Amino acid sequence: MNPVVVANLASAWMMTGVIWFVQVVHYPLLAVVPVESARTAALEHQPRTARVVGLPMAVEGVTTLWLMLDRPAGVDWWLAWAGGACVAVALLCTVFLSVPRHTRMAERPDAAVGRELVLTNWPRTVAWTAHGIVCVAILLQTL
Repeated sequence: MNPVVVANLASAWMMTGVIWFVQVVHYPLLAVVPVESARTAALEHQPRTARVVGLPMAVEGVTTLWLMLDRPAGVDWWLAWAGGACVAVALLCTVFLSVPRHTRMAERPDAAVGRELVLTNWPRTVAWTAHGIVCVAILLQTL
């Protein structure tokens, strides 16, 4: 088995599991945090989340790029690029949708920010899930 494919698959599915937990459990709880507690919740959320997702996101990013640039024999080019597109969507949504809302929750919380996190997290949830599926397809093409 190709170690880059396996690392890509493992990191993508770890992120898929994390994002579904965030979507179904964590963000809905942040949506009901009282405004007076939101700042504390946001400040605690950021470093704790970074410890969980930092390494798998880095591995996923590096291995996705690697597969785009140096596909294993038998892997369709479009699968590698579809994986890259999924990661790009997830990262762009993180930067442009999630991070600003977490910042707002930490600096000037309001009653709507938690609900916005739930709604704007759906594109990331779909993107990471799709990347996990693409990674399975890539693995199957290498067997």
